[in-house]
Amino acid sequence: MKKFIVVTAFYIIGGISACFAVESSPEAGWQDIFNGKNLDGWHQIGGKATFQVEDGVIVGTSVLTPKNSFLATHINYGDFILEFEAKVDNTLNSGVQFRSLSNQTYMNGRVHGYQMEMDTSARAWTGGIYDEARRKWLYTLGSNEQGRQAYLPEQWNKFRIEAVGTRLRTYVNGIATANLVDDETAKGFIALQVHSIGRNQSKVGKQVRWRNLRVKTDDLANELWSMSNRIAEINYIPNQLSPSQKAEGWKLLWDGKTTKGWRGAKLNDFPDKGWQIKDGVFSVLPSGGAGAGKYGGDIVTLEEFSDFELEIDFNITKGANSGIKYFVDPSSLKGKGSAVGLEFQILDDKNHKDAKRGTAGNRTLGSLYDLITAANLTEGNGATKRFNGIGKWNRARIVVRKGKVQHWLNGLQTLEFDRHSQKFRELVAKSKYAKKPNFGEWEKGPILLQDHGDLVHFRTIKIRRLAQVEPSEMSAK
Repeated sequence: MKKFIVVTAFYIIGGISACFAVESSPEAGWQDIFNGKNLDGWHQIGGKATFQVEDGVIVGTSVLTPKNSFLATHINYGDFILEFEAKVDNTLNSGVQFRSLSNQTYMNGRVHGYQMEMDTSARAWTGGIYDEARRKWLYTLGSNEQGRQAYLPEQWNKFRIEAVGTRLRTYVNGIATANLVDDETAKGFIALQVHSIGRNQSKVGKQVRWRNLRVKTDDLANELWSMSNRIAEINYIPNQLSPSQKAEGWKLLWDGKTTKGWRGAKLNDFPDKGWQIKDGVFSVLPSGGAGAGKYGGDIVTLEEFSDFELEIDFNITKGANSGIKYFVDPSSLKGKGSAVGLEFQILDDKNHKDAKRGTAGNRTLGSLYDLITAANLTEGNGATKRFNGIGKWNRARIVVRKGKVQHWLNGLQTLEFDRHSQKFRELVAKSKYAKKPNFGEWEKGPILLQDHGDLVHFRTIKIRRLAQVEPSEMSAK
């Protein structure tokens, strides 16, 4: 089978990045992982979709099965570069697993691990990274328009995965589609997926095809591509910043070990009870029936912020209520009552009564509390919010620049507004904050984590000031 290696030099032709391929030599260190004749070196896991070889191509065919089907390599790979070509029927969803595992101690052997998505829907997230049977979407293409356009429907497409250390990058037809930093799994098999079609009879017999699969495991440094289309890096390593994040101006608001940089919202020092630091997790403890804010109380940063981008990972228990407040009213940080500010609502929508209060769901997870209801704006068309679940880590993101504010939940935008607009002021006038002068329009303020009397965990609390950041980078994730 003919081998190709893409030269790392990029050329701009009509504004489009192009990569040029040349035939490789055996000395290049690439190894075929499919011999073009049979499925030696592979085995099937999961569902009952069929895999066979036709004219030098692996063909996966869908059948009625409740499980995803995988054709996995016998060999486990740690650091590697994988290249392959694939063609997917436009009615199917597929993907290629990497650094993936299957063992009886995890969900009775269900395949789990990283997947380079092959998404034929109008959403067009081909090349994104999904964490199969674990954390779900890690890197969508919601803000990577060039990446969304890279995939060619029902044609042969060229794919590339670079997994080196904690750096995971993907490319579709030479265009960068995902740029992830993660350390959940260091080694595992590669597997070809035929997604379950459930009971959809119309999808029976549809096919996914793969060819020219090859891998390189040695001397990777000189083979790594530079990203011709700059896309944001997303880092999931707890309480750490990558070198590129530091260069972009990110800083940790919590060091993962101490209370440095924080104090009680109405105290000069940090509360002596109600909050716990353990194993890199910052937790607000349950009040034991004392009520919201009656045990440890809210905490705030010592620093104040105006235009900023904030990310916080949170993990809620059943029925829990909490929130992230910003542009907090300075006068509310004294005396009795709760500190008042704009709030990214953190809530168990299914089990907490507050979800049904307010107006049209404006007190649910990801909402601007009591003002704007969270929705899945990134996927649109009535798609639901993506909540990873109780007891699992979720990521909140708040972006503020020149009055424009965005909320994001697990990589998907949930709302956007202008906090200085007449429309916003009209919303305030109809809310519980109607009698709070200048609500949400203060020039700056601390970041607040709310004690609402429930057990909620936080980690990876990071921020960057946006004074020097281009507006186009606001929605880069």
